[in-house]
Amino acid sequence: MLELKTKIGRFKLQSIALIGADGFVGKSIKKYIFNDKNKLITCVTRENYEAAKKEKEYDILINAAMPSKRFWAKQNPNEDFRETVEKTFKIVNDWKSSKIIQISSISARSQLDTIYGRHKAAAEKLVDNTNNLILRLGPMYGESLNKGVLIDMKNNDNVYVSKESLYCFAPVEWVGKWISKNLHLSGTLEIGSNNAIKLHEIAKKIGSKSKFIGSIDNQIISKEIKDAPEAVDVIDFIL
Repeated sequence: MLELKTKIGRFKLQSIALIGADGFVGKSIKKYIFNDKNKLITCVTRENYEAAKKEKEYDILINAAMPSKRFWAKQNPNEDFRETVEKTFKIVNDWKSSKIIQISSISARSQLDTIYGRHKAAAEKLVDNTNNLILRLGPMYGESLNKGVLIDMKNNDNVYVSKESLYCFAPVEWVGKWISKNLHLSGTLEIGSNNAIKLHEIAKKIGSKSKFIGSIDNQIISKEIKDAPEAVDVIDFIL
């Protein structure tokens, strides 16, 4: 078991289990919670999952372990169901916690006509109550990004959505920091950058020769967030 903090004197730290701590989003959340002296974080991976589950009841359990591969889900619907819906069901029923924070996707609202979106929406229903928090994340970028439309455009590969698609790209570092500061919230919120940018605008700026094949696939948050980054900032990253 990896516990990154201990109790100080008689003051009880808020205990947090972060499932998927080594993932793209999990690493960023871990970084900022670790820097909070009021919190005790247990980083959960496949290796210590069973031990962490049995150890104690947590104040907050963050599920950041669901797959984020939309096109993979289409080709592997059964496996995506197991990794998304069944895994969430087991977390809700097998772990002891006062609150669950489900890291989901805006596809749970905007792409209910896809396997990926339907599975994300089904998983959300399992944790939907007045105390829990569901965070629907938009598209993100960061140093360890290795898949998605940004990488496709950078590599001049085909992009299987319309060039007119709007994306609210946000830096994963900002997303992790925002989550770490808002663990007290409840309900369903969408997290991403403001003023979404069209994919062809990015392609033009970076000189991409990618061909766009497919229908419009808008990835936009439903409500702008105060002090959130601008989607256009992604161009500096991809360059």
